[in-house]
Amino acid sequence: MRTGIVKWFNNSKGYGFILPDEGSSDVFAHYSAIRMEGYKTLKAGQSVRFEVQAGPKGVHAVAIEAIEALEAGMMLSR
Repeated sequence: MRTGIVKWFNNSKGYGFILPDEGSSDVFAHYSAIRMEGYKTLKAGQSVRFEVQAGPKGVHAVAIEAIEALEAGMMLSR
């Protein structure tokens, strides 16, 4: 999986962009690709991990997970 930082995310429109850590171009992020319970949203500056998939309009992120949420879940399971 790749990692990156959320550049911006518009909750009302349900999409935004992720800036990958390896320095490649911004990756489109849609709310339907976010893996979390409840209301699916991202915040600017948030660390995430994700997969990249090619689509008709370019690459987009899939299987987006907030890194903080993953670390918190690991701490609870110990």
